[in-house]
Amino acid sequence: MRLSLLFASLLATACVPLGTPITDPNAARGSQQRPAEYYADRVLRYQDYIYDPDIRSVQCYVPTGQPNEVFTPPVVPLSQEQPVMLEFDLIGSTSQRLTAKLVHCDIDWKPSVLTDMQFLSEINEFLITDYRTAVGTAVPYFHYKLQLPRVKLSGNYLLVVTGTGGTPLLSRRVLVYQNTVGVTLAPGTLVAGAERYTMQQLDFAVQYGGMELVNPAQEVKVILRQNFRWDNAKANLRPTFVRDADRRLDYQYFNFENAFPASSEFRFFDLRSLRAPGAGVSRVDVQATPREVELTLEGSRAGQGYSQYDDINGQRVFENREYGNGDTNADYANVTFQLRAEQQAPGPVYVFGALTDWQLKDEFRLTYDVDRQQYTGRALLKQGYYNYYYVLGGQPVNQVYFEGSHYETENQYDILVYYRPPGTRADLLIGYRSLNVNARTR
Repeated sequence: MRLSLLFASLLATACVPLGTPITDPNAARGSQQRPAEYYADRVLRYQDYIYDPDIRSVQCYVPTGQPNEVFTPPVVPLSQEQPVMLEFDLIGSTSQRLTAKLVHCDIDWKPSVLTDMQFLSEINEFLITDYRTAVGTAVPYFHYKLQLPRVKLSGNYLLVVTGTGGTPLLSRRVLVYQNTVGVTLAPGTLVAGAERYTMQQLDFAVQYGGMELVNPAQEVKVILRQNFRWDNAKANLRPTFVRDADRRLDYQYFNFENAFPASSEFRFFDLRSLRAPGAGVSRVDVQATPREVELTLEGSRAGQGYSQYDDINGQRVFENREYGNGDTNADYANVTFQLRAEQQAPGPVYVFGALTDWQLKDEFRLTYDVDRQQYTGRALLKQGYYNYYYVLGGQPVNQVYFEGSHYETENQYDILVYYRPPGTRADLLIGYRSLNVNARTR
């Protein structure tokens, strides 16, 4: 799939708003109803997380200058010619003094013992001065932007934005790599029966001829991700073959250690206009403030045949079709999700994707109506184009229950290779490679 071409084609289609609000955007800041669990405390979590319901529409990406740059994950080489960019909205009529800092982490996303000056060349506190107020929107907000500082070491970093008193508002994981080892990543072949039609396997290898590694079979650690997600990433992968003569580690498994459910192409809806329904939208109440939007009632796709179409792998892009600038011209709408189900699922059901930070958020949990035989839920969302799944909650998330799974599905994968040199205190990200499986050709 060529995302730039896809994005251009999406901009040519109609667009529309959605649903009902989770919070009252006109209420005084701090007085909005807060979901009981997700925002229950402000303890810093070393993951992508939002700690305040007034923080919305967070994007962390590499600004490539291309139309699809917001789909680029926050993964940059150590040279950092294009530093990572963070953007987000703060709902309300009053701006705040916000600051950011970087936390260096080990491979397990726990804070390392390094001092700030060991990975930074400047004071580790950055005042966010680039912010603008929304223009002509029913929901008032301020749009903030921050370009991350360059770091001196490869590895894992947590970007933390804090408000008054140092209270965390949001956190985002950022990866900085240096390709000091060679990494190959290719689709594998599943040898099992039915799984070959529903899963995708990735075979990979690490060539370390140009780097002296001590005990590479034990000390080199690999993480494999699907669509840049952390919730279902494959960790603690050990090489199946060690080729000392070739200075190469091979990873070829037979028990699905390196395989993922392929699922289906993501569902989508177009919310770039609040004047008329766009794709995936059945109704827009233009009299409501904020506007109310209902998505098209859909059913489960489990058991159905594969349907091919271009998607954006669970991501979203913010845009206002009438005025163009999604940063400050895009309004917020209350979006109602509707899923047909003849019987209640054996667990909680959620909307899932980049719009939920790939997490099971309370505000995206759906409620089942026995009489209507359907799930419904509401969320406050910014105008834009969205991908999403309906999933069954649990550990791990079950995205196959409602969406089905087909090996033909297009997915993006990337591999992270870590190593801690003897006598050091940092896990270095010494190799990185990404791969698009079943990429669409035009």
